[in-house]
Amino acid sequence: MTVWDGMVKVRGGEVWARDTGGDGPPLVLLHPGIGHSAIWDELVPPLAERFRVIRYDMRGYGRSPRATAPYALVDDLEAVLDHFGVRRASLVGCSMGGGTAMTLALAAPERVASMVLLCPSVPGYPWPEEPELEAEYDALKRSGAPDVRLTFALRVWAAAGADERVFALMRSSVATWEAGEFEQEDETVFERLGQVEVPSVLLVGDLDRAALVAANQEAARRIPGCELTLLPGVDHYLPLRAPELVVEAVIRHCLGRPSGSD
Repeated sequence: MTVWDGMVKVRGGEVWARDTGGDGPPLVLLHPGIGHSAIWDELVPPLAERFRVIRYDMRGYGRSPRATAPYALVDDLEAVLDHFGVRRASLVGCSMGGGTAMTLALAAPERVASMVLLCPSVPGYPWPEEPELEAEYDALKRSGAPDVRLTFALRVWAAAGADERVFALMRSSVATWEAGEFEQEDETVFERLGQVEVPSVLLVGDLDRAALVAANQEAARRIPGCELTLLPGVDHYLPLRAPELVVEAVIRHCLGRPSGSD
């Protein structure tokens, strides 16, 4: 098995990617907006025993340079698939990556064999007002505390605790958010989830943001045949909090799905 890593050309830029190689069915890991592709480090070895695992850093995250022109996450995903000669793959998408997976499943279902959605964002979901959180953030800003965005983001998304790995992933992500003016919003998928034809499962933690849990429950209800699992004691860093359960879900759900490379 030969591992490849390097820069992949995308429209108006490039992203860093790694391909484990191998003869297994292609599996693409799509990271959340609160981290980069290192969030998958613990999961890749067991998955690579059965799959050809491809992961990449979205623009501005990890080893990928920041965007200098408008781009869409789903277009970059297709560019990565094309670079590696993959016609069809199973997708594991966490948060932002989950939104991109659903976007591709609706735009080009022939390219998606199956989806494992981990606390996914749901583009187009009518997010409720959260005045208490807004007031908390405003108070934190007025306090003059350092790293306000980082402190607040950890409070909201890392309810299970911020160890060294979580802190490093969040810190790097906050810097990317502040320079994300070129990222185009994913297409609205919420109202179209009933049209998803791709076999799907969805996992979300009970310590995740309440509005996000509600969005995920409704998304799973709308996606035909989608299996929903609520994980106790797990927050938005699901791949770090429950790696064994994620690996188990991926192997159970994705093996045997038709996929392939050119």
